[in-house]
Amino acid sequence: MRNILIIGATRGLGHSLANQYAKKGLTVYATARYSIPQTPAHGIKWIANVDVSHEGAGRRIAAHWDEETKIDLLVICAGYFALETFDEPHWDKEVTMYKTCAIGPVFLVHHLVKAGLLKKNSRVVLVGSESGSITLRHESQGGGNYGGHGSKAALNMVGKLLSMDLKHKGIAVAIVHTGYLRKENKEGFFEHGEKGAVKPDEAAQSLAEWIETFDMSKTGEFWAPRGPADIQTVEAVLGPIETLPSPLQLPW
Repeated sequence: MRNILIIGATRGLGHSLANQYAKKGLTVYATARYSIPQTPAHGIKWIANVDVSHEGAGRRIAAHWDEETKIDLLVICAGYFALETFDEPHWDKEVTMYKTCAIGPVFLVHHLVKAGLLKKNSRVVLVGSESGSITLRHESQGGGNYGGHGSKAALNMVGKLLSMDLKHKGIAVAIVHTGYLRKENKEGFFEHGEKGAVKPDEAAQSLAEWIETFDMSKTGEFWAPRGPADIQTVEAVLGPIETLPSPLQLPW
């Protein structure tokens, strides 16, 4: 693996993943939705103004790719989530969630394949969430957050379909739940968050370790590299946590 492209790398998981790969001496391209960070990290090549919710994101990346070789690993971390209830759904926010999580990745991957940047033995990782698993939804957790759950479920379908369309090209595609991330507050401290939540650096390390095992044998599958610990409904649906492996393949 030589060339890595991370979509959505200005903060959170994408930022941590880009830094970890750059420290290993790999060629890392990272995208920012607007401007690049004022203090860019060493070893990262930034591409600004890449909004995955816009149809031309892939073409913009292709225009700024100055390597002579293909993308070995593409990780799409960009996402958008907004709270909703049945009593107060939000049309525009739901549209943005679907565009960002499920529609944009199709066009981005399409343009990178057509530009010859994703080829045989390239790997594509779509960062989703266990919240997109219909099987893992349970009455104990309740309903709501229609756009959040629905767009992640749509991403699962998108990933599965992409894996079918790209298999004959030798390109593997997987969807991952990397764990719920602890949010960083204005003072630079990380909040505790939900049970099992981790800092972005921890999630990035687990994801990078799992990617080392990811090849065509896992294409079209949905995985939790950190296992079941942070999935609130897992015991009600799949059984005791201590009986479940880590990493854990998740049900659709």
